[in-house]
Amino acid sequence: MRDNRCTHCAGCHIGRRPCLASATVGSRAWLLIEHPGPWGEDVDTMTLPPPIAEAVARARRHGVRPQLIRAPRRRRVTPPLRVYAGFSGPGGDVWLEGRELEDPEELADLDLAAVGAGHAPGFGVPVAGPVFLVCTHGRHNACCARVGAPLARFLHERFGEVWETTHVGGDRYAANLVCLPHGLFYGDLDERRALVAAEEYRRGRVVLEGFRGRGGQPESSQAAEHFVRARTGVLGVGDVTVESMAGDVAVVRARTARYRLRVEQRPMSACGPGCGEDVRTYVERDLTLLNATALV
Repeated sequence: MRDNRCTHCAGCHIGRRPCLASATVGSRAWLLIEHPGPWGEDVDTMTLPPPIAEAVARARRHGVRPQLIRAPRRRRVTPPLRVYAGFSGPGGDVWLEGRELEDPEELADLDLAAVGAGHAPGFGVPVAGPVFLVCTHGRHNACCARVGAPLARFLHERFGEVWETTHVGGDRYAANLVCLPHGLFYGDLDERRALVAAEEYRRGRVVLEGFRGRGGQPESSQAAEHFVRARTGVLGVGDVTVESMAGDVAVVRARTARYRLRVEQRPMSACGPGCGEDVRTYVERDLTLLNATALV
């Protein structure tokens, strides 16, 4: 059995390190399935009811990221089980649908090919407000449960749609928060930082403290967005868009202004076994405001 103990350095989990450009890059599409547990080490290999296991496998085939979710503090008896499908696309191409299923077999009717392509399948009803996920996957890494579970309970008492979830990437950044439907990742959160991030997201704004980036985008693009937001103070969720990324050079729009900048990858010292995925960060180089002529 894999050693899932927390071996991270003393600076982890308390916001004392850079926390940039580390959101999951693999997928912009989401499938959330309520499953109280127990959760094994990995969603793809754990023993699940056959309809859920089949939905997870189909999601992977269509480029959709499957996450198991459960209610904080208590384990709901299921069915019914809550299911969400969503897409965190670039620009305004963002949506989230939710539905309660009386029978897990109903998952077979979910068009995951459409979800993976960014199209709302009409499987559930549109979700008006944000949904928050806190990683508490202790079998994957103990620190996620140790710092994530109390945070999930804290946020659940203040906001409606807060769920514990399986691994979201970046154990070293626990406690991790994902804000849907936009797929914004935050890490190194304590209660204060998480509360501010959640409240600002509900108002349509990004907070730079603890901001890990947008899921489904390359890390270099996440870094470019972060640096432009930091320089300009433009924090609206949809107000900053990375229009292009060629090598290490990005063109980023912030409202009506455009910027060109270069992002440079820098190594960070690994803090222990299992940290190989998170031993890089980025620094900003040559940020320039572009005028209309320069873009012709």
